[in-house]
Amino acid sequence: MKDVGVLFDFDGVIVDSEEFWFRAYSRVLAEFDVSVTREVYAKEWVSLGRGPEYACATFPQITISPDEMRRRRTPIVRDLILAEAELMPHVEATLRRLAMLFPVAVATNSEASVVLPFLEKFGLRPLFREVVTKECYARPKPAPDAFLAAAAAIGMPPSRCVVIEDAEKGVVAAHRAGARCIAIPNSWTTGNDFSTADRVLRSLADVTPELVAAIVG
Repeated sequence: MKDVGVLFDFDGVIVDSEEFWFRAYSRVLAEFDVSVTREVYAKEWVSLGRGPEYACATFPQITISPDEMRRRRTPIVRDLILAEAELMPHVEATLRRLAMLFPVAVATNSEASVVLPFLEKFGLRPLFREVVTKECYARPKPAPDAFLAAAAAIGMPPSRCVVIEDAEKGVVAAHRAGARCIAIPNSWTTGNDFSTADRVLRSLADVTPELVAAIVG
């Protein structure tokens, strides 16, 4: 089954990190006396991937650009994740099971300075043939760039790849890339639109090599 690739999202799939992203962005927004609810954060940041753009357009007191907002939150979220974040349930066993049979990669909107130390901390880096972070491509999800870059990195056409995602923006990105997709919602993404996913599962424990192969066909 080496002719099938598996592309894992990072936040919300490998690492239970959305709470820390929320806290990091909240600290940056607080500099401008702005706060957003968890519901707004879940929609604009996690689901749709346009949070900084939304914030800058909505709150006139914010005087920095969306890209500058992202730059300011990176060291905050990196420190929080490395100090406090844990793996998502069943991720290690699922990764080991799949990596024995398929080339596996990470494809994430997050920076390498966040992703690589976390994978090393939990001993997961050797399981991934490639780690594709936001420095490796032009446009973040929901654009398809992350998954196109990851598929190329493992030498697979996107149509022979199965993406594992937790959020609407990632499922849309996988669809636009021409890849198959398994969605596994979490507490931040249960209300997302997963209509373009090939499967919606309750847990990573349900992701088996047989299911991956069947989805690709």
